[in-house]
Amino acid sequence: MEFETVIGLEIHAQMKTNSKIFCSCTTEFGNPPNSNTCPICLGMPGVLPVLNKEVVDSAIALGLATNCTISKWNQFARKNYFYPDLPKGYQISQFDLPICEHGHINVTTGGKESRIGITRIHMEEDAGKLIHDDREPKSYVDLNRTGTPLLEIVSEPDIRSPEEAANYLRKLHAVVTYLDICNGNMQEGSFRCDANISLRPVGQKELGTRTELKNMNSFRNVQKALEYEVRRQRDMLLDGEDVLQQTLLWDPDKQKTNAMRGKEEAHDYRYFPDPDLVPVVIDDEWISRVQEGLPELPEAKLDRFISDLGLGGEEATILTSERALADYFEAALAQYGNGKKLGNWILTEVMRVLNSTDGMDISTFPVSPEDLGKLMAMIDKGTISGKIAKTVFDEMITSGKDAGTIVAEKNLVQNSDEGEILQMVQDILKANPEQVSDFKGGKTKLMGFFVGQLMKASKGKANPQMANKLFSQELGK
Repeated sequence: MEFETVIGLEIHAQMKTNSKIFCSCTTEFGNPPNSNTCPICLGMPGVLPVLNKEVVDSAIALGLATNCTISKWNQFARKNYFYPDLPKGYQISQFDLPICEHGHINVTTGGKESRIGITRIHMEEDAGKLIHDDREPKSYVDLNRTGTPLLEIVSEPDIRSPEEAANYLRKLHAVVTYLDICNGNMQEGSFRCDANISLRPVGQKELGTRTELKNMNSFRNVQKALEYEVRRQRDMLLDGEDVLQQTLLWDPDKQKTNAMRGKEEAHDYRYFPDPDLVPVVIDDEWISRVQEGLPELPEAKLDRFISDLGLGGEEATILTSERALADYFEAALAQYGNGKKLGNWILTEVMRVLNSTDGMDISTFPVSPEDLGKLMAMIDKGTISGKIAKTVFDEMITSGKDAGTIVAEKNLVQNSDEGEILQMVQDILKANPEQVSDFKGGKTKLMGFFVGQLMKASKGKANPQMANKLFSQELGK
């Protein structure tokens, strides 16, 4: 029997605001436990919440960027449940009147584009965090996160594979960071998701029994957890077993899911309109003002990089995957105008360093985009060869010096003296008569050997284009 996978994601994006959603406490990460708190976010009797307008602006921006309808009239509700990290005994969220509804984004997986529907985006406050003691059966509560503003993005069950789910997550991560409404830091929990997954026989309309994977905070873990759950549920169904409706946690060390709790029935959260908060009324002028302030989004930037700069689809996709990387590329492009060559250098040399260096990302990369642009210009001018440029680049990373200073200090200027290079070419051909004979006999790949010998003799300083030309000239005689 063949099965179809049905996945829906609920993503929580923490807003990049200085203060919480209903009080003036700071949202700064890493402060001492329970220091980012006040009577309002702790839910003390007699306090009144006041809505942070910047959160509404952020919600409108995300709704517009994901093709949603912005609700002109939306309302906050109380979601009632007890948990140790929820000091009020309820969470202020939105229920039947969310701020954004009926959107979508397009996702490309395996060369095929699909449209993933977005049911709703709503504003809410975050809960605190429980910290469990590994040495003894104790848990501690840190309420610093309580009241930080969140946007919850709920997808339709339109996702059909774990890879597509990861790509959808990446696309939304790019959107919120391009909008600059969320820092996207998944390690700190600023961008995290729950995934609902079920399997059903191909052709069946009714959904199968779903399980929910909670609080995953990396693209890789989301995909791996869903792949495992597809295999587990499929094996159970083929063996005639029933899949239990459960909440699961992903164990990245053991590469398996573990049951957190059974979930046979939907929770009764007893939603009702929050009596302390008036409905939020949004007019056309407000929406237009947010619309005018939207930046160029990833999809538009991708199209521009391909059409205007001549980049390939795969190159452009990587360069636009993160706003910081796209900004770095464009800042270097302002210094050096060849987008194709620059993109290739960033995807090979810059990414090589980033991928091999723990704790480094493009925002902390030691070579500024302006200095990278100047280095690329030196290659085009013939000041240094491409091979020497890689040596200079590595020195720029370790020393912090710019390319011009390093080239001058180490006397790395490329040798383009035709007479001098011709003499070296002739000396190399005289020293390798057997290879010369083989080349003339048809082994033209030996050109690489000759040029390599010359670069070795010149310590990498000889102009390789001139060397190729002179070798072809001498070998053709």
